[in-house]
Amino acid sequence: MKTSLLPALVLALATIGPALPAAHAEWELPAIDKIVNYQPKLSLQVFTADGVEMAQFGTERRQFVPIAKIPKLLQEAVIAVEDARFREHRGIDPKGMARALLSMATGGRKQGASTITQQMTRTVLLGHQRTVERKAKEIILAMRVEEALSKDRILEIYMNEIFLGQRSYGFAAAAQTYFGKPMDKLSIAETAMLAGLPQNPYYANPVASLQRATLRQHVVLQRMAATGVITAAQAAAARAEKLAIRSPLQAAVRADHVAEMARRVVVERFGTEAYSSGIRVHTSLRAADQQAAWAAVRRAVLAHDRKGPWRGPEDQQELPAKLEAAEEERAAAQALREYRDDETLRVAIVLAASPKEVRAQLASGERISLKGEGLRWAQAGLQPKAPAALALRRGAIVRVQAQSGAWAIAQWPQVEAGFVALDPASGRIRALVGGFDFTRQPFNHVTQAWRQPGSAFKPFLYSAALEHGVMPATLIDDAPFTANGWSPQNSDGRFDGPLSLRDALAKSKNLVSVRLAQQIGVGPARDWAGRFGFDLAKQPANLTLALGAGSVTPLQLASAYATLANGGWSRPPILIERITDANGKLLFEAPAARPLAEEQRVIPARNVYLTSSLLNEVTRSGTAARAQRQLQRSDLYGKTGTTNDAVDAWFAGFHPSVAAVAWMGFDDARSLGERESGGGLALPIWIDYMAVALKGIPVAPIAPPPDGLVRSGDDWLYDEWADGGWIVHIGAEAGVTRALPRSSAIPAEPSTPVTNGAP
Repeated sequence: MKTSLLPALVLALATIGPALPAAHAEWELPAIDKIVNYQPKLSLQVFTADGVEMAQFGTERRQFVPIAKIPKLLQEAVIAVEDARFREHRGIDPKGMARALLSMATGGRKQGASTITQQMTRTVLLGHQRTVERKAKEIILAMRVEEALSKDRILEIYMNEIFLGQRSYGFAAAAQTYFGKPMDKLSIAETAMLAGLPQNPYYANPVASLQRATLRQHVVLQRMAATGVITAAQAAAARAEKLAIRSPLQAAVRADHVAEMARRVVVERFGTEAYSSGIRVHTSLRAADQQAAWAAVRRAVLAHDRKGPWRGPEDQQELPAKLEAAEEERAAAQALREYRDDETLRVAIVLAASPKEVRAQLASGERISLKGEGLRWAQAGLQPKAPAALALRRGAIVRVQAQSGAWAIAQWPQVEAGFVALDPASGRIRALVGGFDFTRQPFNHVTQAWRQPGSAFKPFLYSAALEHGVMPATLIDDAPFTANGWSPQNSDGRFDGPLSLRDALAKSKNLVSVRLAQQIGVGPARDWAGRFGFDLAKQPANLTLALGAGSVTPLQLASAYATLANGGWSRPPILIERITDANGKLLFEAPAARPLAEEQRVIPARNVYLTSSLLNEVTRSGTAARAQRQLQRSDLYGKTGTTNDAVDAWFAGFHPSVAAVAWMGFDDARSLGERESGGGLALPIWIDYMAVALKGIPVAPIAPPPDGLVRSGDDWLYDEWADGGWIVHIGAEAGVTRALPRSSAIPAEPSTPVTNGAP
């Protein structure tokens, strides 16, 4: 009954609407203050230092843009298709209502009759319940809004408030969601597609159905041409343009762990109102660096995972046989609804499987085929008597990956990894990847994971040794060592006899490091490490310190290496540069990195110079020689690290402009593999990142030596040892040395007690 009365009521209200103020009391019309004093719900946004959005937190994805900054073409496109007489009417369009009524009365297709003002009023004040009363309220309120606000203000609110699909509210958010660009960069074709969304944003947005969205786009282009917004030739060219729709899986920058760090800081400081008040967080991350780090971590993790066996399908769904093509497509899509898709590891359901070919459907609806090399990893699951856990059959839920233009079977990795890069001079974090996938594992391995650094800790022991008269040319015996039943071994299983300090670090000789710690004393070595910012409570007070048996986080280790890259000055890591409100008012700003005085240097310049030269040798001829060879540059410094049983794999290093640490390991602290190492697993991440971070940066020349160093033979030493009174040999026997400097603090006997069978 109500439906049949609606057209007549609409026309009546169009004529006598201004005389209906009494209806306010009967229908309890809401005040229009919410529109007049419009305050959009703006999500919490997180950006890189170069202005790329990384994340939004809040129920509505929206960016408020003043009408003056909304492209005129987009404004006119929306008016052309939604309300051609918008500039003329006073809130309602009697002609449009009459046309809609005539169409309904003559059996024609249903036509919309709501003006932009009505749509905006309905969205902000009334909701979308289809009743005669709501329609009447909408008309009355629309006319009141027109009396209170200018046309530009009404259009501004509408274009920022309207829902446009995929959690996007307003055209600025939609432009980013569907095309990954700001509104002023939209083509005519893209503009028309966005302008067509308000009619049915759920059903006809280009992610849900590009075909339906395109049909609607053509209607918009026709209306734009008919109203003179564009020419017929422009409309034809726009219809022919192939649009690149951004997948929901894609993101300009993948930095979920960083976004979560920023979110926590903001909510702790400003409360939950931050989710709707438009607060903007500007981080120190660089978009290109972050994306390079994310991609490097993913490549390395997946490469390691493929060394192991394929573990079988993720799940099995019932998929009836002998379905028609359309029914099968719908059934497959329904079966995949509960599984999260991924940009790299696409989720798919198997439609048919044989040892030679597997046909599957992606969550997007795309049909794919896997053959040859793409199936080799999963052959065990394609055999007639395959175990149930491995069997690849119709209905199996699997992961697939695009490789060299073809699809290959994949699986979700179990290993984790982390990466962080810092600007040594300022402490600003340039890139941070807290794990392989935030949604599966939100734990941040860069800031929260305390792991043994292994040999990546040795440079700080060597730095301490320099202050105790052990110079790069000092010889230390690489020979068996036993103390109270503890017999550490070298990773290569060999003993090379007397080695210079320089060669020992390049080869990462454990027995040399143990003798160094014994010679200078664990206490002094431990205290020196504290200068680099390590938590001494997490470092052992015995000789296992020499092998990196303490605990560090990747961020802490990166900060320590950044101290070397910065010439001995320590800078605290900084992630959040500034926080502003929706109007750009500054709420917080990190302090600028001002020059530090000489007395603030935590490591002497000459110590930094020699320690860095040792680390340069590691990347030139040692366990990380791959770094200089692959990147084709000599200005790289760093150290690999591998803990017992290869539980943790590290590479920590720097270029003068950036310090970075890569880590890989299992959360349950099991072995990465019998022959795995930091050089094989973590170093490739570091190299892949540095290839991007250092692109276009000239090779840095070797800096001149600071005061206090002299050249002796093929190496450097502190000038106080230039008279020949410096150590030439630390022997295999505990405490045996030759030619000690008279002023040296090196003890003649071990200073570290041995307890419980291990020093």
